[in-house]
Amino acid sequence: MRPRLGGAVSKLWTDPEDDPRAFGQPVGEKATYREYLGNYRLTIEMKCDGLDAEQLGRRSVPPSTLSLLGLVRHLAQMEHQWFQRVLQGRTDTPCLYQHEEDPDWDFGGAVADPAVVKDAFATWKAEIAKADEWLDALDEADLGREVPVDGGSHATRDVLLHVIEEYARHAGHADLLRECIDGRTGV
Repeated sequence: MRPRLGGAVSKLWTDPEDDPRAFGQPVGEKATYREYLGNYRLTIEMKCDGLDAEQLGRRSVPPSTLSLLGLVRHLAQMEHQWFQRVLQGRTDTPCLYQHEEDPDWDFGGAVADPAVVKDAFATWKAEIAKADEWLDALDEADLGREVPVDGGSHATRDVLLHVIEEYARHAGHADLLRECIDGRTGV
C-alpha cells in the first residue's frame, strides 16, 4: 500500500511500476522468508541509489560511525556470518570487515572513498549471491534443522528470521540516514 496525496502516489515513494520489490502472496514458509529478505535487501539498495562516495560515507551524528556505506559493509559481514559460517558451518572462512584495533571496523572503515564503496557493494552482492544459492538448495523440511550458535543451537528458521530482523532494523536506519543526506523519505 502506497500513501496517496490528492489521488496521486506521493513523490516520496517509488512509483509502483518502478519498484523492484515483490509484494505477492508467497506460498510456504521458505518462500515467505525469501520474499521478505529479498525486499529488505532491495530496500537497502534503493536507499543507497544515486549517492556518491561522500554521501554514502557520511556519518549520522557524532560520535556515531553509522553511515549508509557502513550499513552495506555490516550487512555483507552479517550475510557472511549467518549464511556461510553458521548455517553452512564454514567457520574456517575469515570474518569480513574485522580489524584487531577496531571491533566496529565494518562501520569505522567505511570511509568516503570510491574504492571502499566499490568493494563494499561488490562484497555485499557476492555474499547475497552465495546466500541465495544456499537458500535455493534448502529443502523446506530443513528449516527445523538445528545449527550451532554461541554454544547452543537454533533452528535454521530462527536464524533466517534473525537475518530478516537485522535487515528490517537497518532499513529503518537507512531511512533516517537518507533523509539527512538529501531529504528523500520513503522508497
